[in-house]
Order: sequence, then C-alpha cells, then structure tokens
Amino acid sequence: MKELCNTPFFGITLSIAGYWIGSALQRKTRILFFNPLFAAPIMIIAVLAIFKIPYEYYNAGGSLINMFLVPATACLGVSIYSRFDLLRKNWLPILAGCAAGSAASMVSVWGLCRLFRLDDSLTYSLIPKSVTTPIAMDISAGHGGIVPVTVVAVILTGIAGSLLSPWLVKIFRLKNPLVIGLSIGACSHVGGTAKALEMGEAEGSMSGLAIGLCGIITVCLGTIFYTLI
Repeated sequence: MKELCNTPFFGITLSIAGYWIGSALQRKTRILFFNPLFAAPIMIIAVLAIFKIPYEYYNAGGSLINMFLVPATACLGVSIYSRFDLLRKNWLPILAGCAAGSAASMVSVWGLCRLFRLDDSLTYSLIPKSVTTPIAMDISAGHGGIVPVTVVAVILTGIAGSLLSPWLVKIFRLKNPLVIGLSIGACSHVGGTAKALEMGEAEGSMSGLAIGLCGIITVCLGTIFYTLI
C-alpha cells in the first residue's frame, strides 16, 4: 500500500477521481454541494485522513498537476485572440469594465479585511482572489501573502461565481452576452466561466476574455495597490 501511494500516479489519479465523482454527482443530483471544485478537495482530504496517507505522498502527483497551471494560464491568450475583432470594436468598454471589476474586487477585499481587523499577511493573501489561480499565487507570493490561503480564496470565489451568477443575471435582468460574460469572468475567473459556457458560447468566450484581461490588469493595479496599502 505504501509503495503504491508513494508514486506520482497516486496523487494524479486521486485528483482526477475526486473531480470526476464530484462532476457526476452534481449532474445527477443538482445539489450545489457537489460542485467538483468544492467536493473533490473534501474527498481527497477524507481519503488521506481515513487511510492515514501522508500529504507528501499525494503531493508527489499533485505538484505535477500544479505545474500545468502556468501553461494553462498562457492558453488564455487564445480566448483573447479568438475574440480580437470584438475586442477591437469594443476595446474601451471592455477594458474599462475589466479594470473596474479588478479594482472593485481588490478595494472591497481590503475594506473587509480592515473592517474585520485581519493582519497584513491575510489581507495580501485575499486581495487577488478574483483572478485565476497561477496569477493569484504569484501576486500573493510576491507581496508577502500566504499562498495556500490565496488558493483557497480563489477556489471559493470560483465556486461562488458558478453558483450565484445565474441568479444575479436574472436579478439584474442582464441580456447582453458581452456584459454577462465579462461580469462573470472578471469576478469569478475559471469557476464562473464554466457556468458562463453553459449559458451560451458568446457568454463563455467573453468570460474567458475577461479572465485574461483581468489577470493582466490585476498584476498592474496590484503593484500600485500593494504599495499604497
């Protein structure tokens, strides 16, 4: 058992199995708790705890999955390129919307952290919660944040966006696919984009575009913002 678990294949297989089970349960039950981004980590933790498997054994494979986050982020450029004509025609409202979304996210997190008197390290960890994981990790690590806390915050933000975005679209009576997609992508990155794709191809494309643009904007604004705070 020990020899079997102490290989990269164990961590990779466990991660894929957890995500697949979560996806299957959510499709069958429609229960929000079974969102794979939420259910998979819980199942992985349960397996490690029940069978008393050291985290280092799992991370031998989990770290390989983490390694692919950076090239996956680079692929966001494809979504920008595929919608370049739309970006060129509407470049000002798109850039202004993404900039406003990024700034609102950072300022609101900072304000809540000050309200609840969280220390600086937690504040720095939570500020980049609305951008995709690899970018958020680099921003957090570069400014004294706690990277694992950042990862959890990013995951929870994506789950919240996936769950709440359909309701918010109805509440605010949004009809324009461009507005819907950019709003979801700017607030809840990949987790929200998965839901945007279910709403329509245009919404999904715009959400993917927002992920890339908001990532770039957050890096630029974050440099200034972290200096000011």
